[in-house]
Amino acid sequence: MDIDKDLVAASATPLVLSILTEGESYGYAILKRIRELSGGELDWTDGMLYPLLHRLHRLGLVTTEWRTSPEGRRRRYYAITDAGREALAEHRRQWEAVTRTLGGLWGALTLGMEGP
Repeated sequence: MDIDKDLVAASATPLVLSILTEGESYGYAILKRIRELSGGELDWTDGMLYPLLHRLHRLGLVTTEWRTSPEGRRRRYYAITDAGREALAEHRRQWEAVTRTLGGLWGALTLGMEGP
């Protein structure tokens, strides 16, 4: 299934911030986690992720640090900040309101109680 790009864009920030609450991570691992969590339905590219990570860093929602992995590869690790946790809490409140509203509408449609 192709997920509409507007929906992907709207969910990008809370998805990445949520993943970073699990612990610091680097780009490829974040992409892999998104793919895993979505059962393969969200298959982001580097071109989608890295501009978002740069924006989150500019906004102070994540920190970055270059490190060498045990395999000897340099990677930029990202970690969520306190401001990022606050932003995620606000995103969560908003998504819960949208989900509740849609669930109510779609539940009514499923039960055959659609409006006029």
